[in-house]
Amino acid sequence: MGLEKINQQDENVIKAVGAFGGGIASSGSTCGTLLGAVAAVSALHSRGSLEGKENPRMWGTGKRLVKAFDKLTEEFGGNTCREITLMEWTDREAVKDYYSNPDSRRKICIQLVGDLAFTLGEILEKEMARLD
Repeated sequence: MGLEKINQQDENVIKAVGAFGGGIASSGSTCGTLLGAVAAVSALHSRGSLEGKENPRMWGTGKRLVKAFDKLTEEFGGNTCREITLMEWTDREAVKDYYSNPDSRRKICIQLVGDLAFTLGEILEKEMARLD
């Protein structure tokens, strides 16, 4: 999720984003990969309590990340899970096929996860350098 890049480890964070898959709880909405990446940016720049202050860099960094994701998903006509996978996540047989068929669009998701992880890594490295 990018936490390693910012020297953070917390299994509760991983648990908290578990339902991002399938476009937020298999609803086909916003891609969970994007949500997880934005969560990593927030982990770096957001406040740790309601009394704290957020680093304003969070907003610009998040926007750069979303813009990069939009470019990665341009060919699919949008950045939602539904647009990328062409899946109806409530169809159990379609979901089984998605995970078991090597020719399913799951390979697109795997590639997209890798591409966004790489982009996130580059962005977080630059942000970490600015914080030093």
